[in-house]
Amino acid sequence: MLAPIAWRTPPRAYGPWELVTSLLTEALVARGVDVTLFATLDSHTTGTLAGVVPHPYSDDPAIDAKVWEMRHLAHLFERADEFDLIHNQADFPAHAFSGLVDTPMVTTIHGFSSGRILPMYAPYQDRVNYVAISEADRHPTLRYAATIHHGIPLDDFAFDPVGSDDLLFFGRIHPDKGAKEAVAVAQASGRRLVIAGIVQDAGYHDREVAPHIDGDRVIFRGPVGGDERVRTLGHARALLHLIGFDEPFGLSVVEAMACGTPVIAFDRGSMPELIEDGITGFLVGSVEEAVAAVGRIGEIDRSACRARVAERFTVGRMADRYVTLYQEILRG
Repeated sequence: MLAPIAWRTPPRAYGPWELVTSLLTEALVARGVDVTLFATLDSHTTGTLAGVVPHPYSDDPAIDAKVWEMRHLAHLFERADEFDLIHNQADFPAHAFSGLVDTPMVTTIHGFSSGRILPMYAPYQDRVNYVAISEADRHPTLRYAATIHHGIPLDDFAFDPVGSDDLLFFGRIHPDKGAKEAVAVAQASGRRLVIAGIVQDAGYHDREVAPHIDGDRVIFRGPVGGDERVRTLGHARALLHLIGFDEPFGLSVVEAMACGTPVIAFDRGSMPELIEDGITGFLVGSVEEAVAAVGRIGEIDRSACRARVAERFTVGRMADRYVTLYQEILRG
């Protein structure tokens, strides 16, 4: 299992690719699969940890991302003949090595960012088995072995049957994720907004978000992890996910619903695959529609939100689908 090296696997707070990599690794080990996790040396796994990168480059400025990513990849591919299969969770650089080894390879595409990355996907699609994380994220010119939605460990997300009156923004502070729109919806609906996440675009944060943070009506908590993450997700009236791009999945959407919190999201990308309009939240097309949805949020049964996650988005379901795919590949 090849993890990214931007963050530790699993991450301490932010790091969605590393989180999914860890969840799948641990679920496979629990099923008796012999997994070697190639990740940063401070990572944790019940499998076998293999690494050369001392720390994540997002934590340690002494780690040059390009240099250590090449070391990381070389470390795995020099050992490729030890494994039945390589599962790449670290984007397209690994494809450059795929034709140099006989070991079959799977790449989970954690979001097809733009057509500019096609030159590192299209030429390798006869060699590498691509997995999309949503139907919405499939590129029309590529062949895919499967679409497998991410799953979460449901028991780690305590159900909150009541929540609170507060609205929640949970994610990167970046124009793509809609923090500005979340502030506007909260103000228009007369509700307090809690913001949790890393500041990825400082200029955007300073212009559009920070002026509204007053510690009363708009509260900024920064990145949250562990138990605080679960409490934050569950203790909300609704999660506002007013994205400005076609998001390929959205872990926080599923995590919030697991805690019983419905989601109000712009109807883009994978959101219709995750949210059932009127059952687990509302799909909207504008800030004005989002404000109206806040007024209707009492129509949503919080227990139905959790039930849908239990049916569709558990880590067990994700692992089972990957095991089936692995078996198909190894059978040739």
